[in-house]
Amino acid sequence: MIQFAIAMILGAATPLAAQQVDANRVEACFAAAGPGESAPQCLGQAAGACVEAGNDTTLGTSTCIQSETAAWDVILNREYKAVRTTLKAQDPALADMLLQAQRAWIAYRDAECALEYGRWGGGSIRTIVGANCMMLETAERAIELRDKKGF
Repeated sequence: MIQFAIAMILGAATPLAAQQVDANRVEACFAAAGPGESAPQCLGQAAGACVEAGNDTTLGTSTCIQSETAAWDVILNREYKAVRTTLKAQDPALADMLLQAQRAWIAYRDAECALEYGRWGGGSIRTIVGANCMMLETAERAIELRDKKGF
């Protein structure tokens, strides 16, 4: 069941919705997030605009959220690579520790979002709740990684 839930949450966004989520808007949200800010007010606005553009079904909404999550994931991966490079220059052991932490975070994110998905039983809202969890967790981790570069 958990693997199915994760597959539903991580499902690929349709090309149409992906075009409707403005990655620049997500980048601007990331740039505007203050240090330690886990959920900036702009989080979800790109997905919201996608939904308002006529994707207001359950599937459309979750696809829009997944599309914004994909934009946050690009940022997360960029920040991870930057932090890893910085740590590796300081001490290669730190870079390995970051890798272990990132793997643990991925396992946590997947379990947490599977739980959120599962809490809604057979209701269709679970796809939106699960997708939203992935977006929130991904954005928060991207900001955390960015903030690690300052140390």
